[in-house]
Amino acid sequence: MSLVSPAELEARLRLHCLPELGPRRFRKLLAAFGSASSALSAPATAWRALGLPAACAQPRRSAEIRERAAATLAWLEQPGQHLLMWDDLHYPALLAELADAPPLLFVAGDPGILEQPQLAMVGSRRASKPGLDTAQAFARSLAGGGFVITSGLALGIDGAAHQGALDVGGKTVAVLGTGLERLYPQRHLRLAAAIREQAGALVSEFPLDCPPQASNFPRRNRIISGLSLGVLVVEASPSSGSLITARLALEQGREVYAIPGSIHHPGARGCHQLIRDGAILVENVEHILEALRGWQVLPPAAGTEPVTPAPATHPLLQLLYAAPHSSEALAAACGWPLPHVLAALTELELEGRVACEGGRWVGR
Repeated sequence: MSLVSPAELEARLRLHCLPELGPRRFRKLLAAFGSASSALSAPATAWRALGLPAACAQPRRSAEIRERAAATLAWLEQPGQHLLMWDDLHYPALLAELADAPPLLFVAGDPGILEQPQLAMVGSRRASKPGLDTAQAFARSLAGGGFVITSGLALGIDGAAHQGALDVGGKTVAVLGTGLERLYPQRHLRLAAAIREQAGALVSEFPLDCPPQASNFPRRNRIISGLSLGVLVVEASPSSGSLITARLALEQGREVYAIPGSIHHPGARGCHQLIRDGAILVENVEHILEALRGWQVLPPAAGTEPVTPAPATHPLLQLLYAAPHSSEALAAACGWPLPHVLAALTELELEGRVACEGGRWVGR
């Protein structure tokens, strides 16, 4: 929790609303003056000496900036609405490693979820139907295995990833490129509400009233990768913003995974480029779970190898034809480690042989 005084909190919110004041300049001010309150009261010449533009310094004492800070304080008084600052005890540890980590992070939902193991899933906004199905299937399996699915609430792959996690009662985090009071896209308002209702979280570094701006979406990508242990790219063209997220992930020391596709499908070329550049080629969820085994909620038994039954006599299908089962119930019934069950379910779902309904799997 934050140890700052109410006055210092208000001062930080005012700084945060200033134009052209990004994370690095925010921290430079706090380092130079010792507090946001002192920075606000310092003369403009002191700000100029730090190399800060006049557009940043001039409005700091304006009525508009004070009103926006007051509106944010009122927002924080509502249930389920939080602010994490870079010096808070519960600020996400992985994100804090970044040199440009957000000094303020607004959270609608459960802030504790940001400290749980996360895997980012990103891809094209104009994804194909098979790409959307693949994203949803992988998200279901990974969320069912205990990982928080983190994405950007965009149309296409992002939305499918969030929905896949929700389908199995899993957790998911949506990192926005707008303020939390200006949710975008509008078509995902219901999805955003479902994420909050299911103890997930909506996250943004931007002021609450910040509208959609093209430059802010690439900027938020460093948070998606920064919160996560790795990034899975499902479907992306060479010009996709998902490749920005993948590049940032590599710079941050995170794993990057990519699902290949047809050489004739333009939406697969970005993933193929990532694989050529060293991303891990992923064909099933087991490839990811193996790489992140140390973070699994239910690790596989020592010495156990993946089981690949013959399709015609698949043990999971036999169980599901008899009755619906949860992932955990299937693992208990067949004696397989949960990650191997999740991997098999993903393959069966992609083949159209099983479906997840209300958190339980059924055979088709």
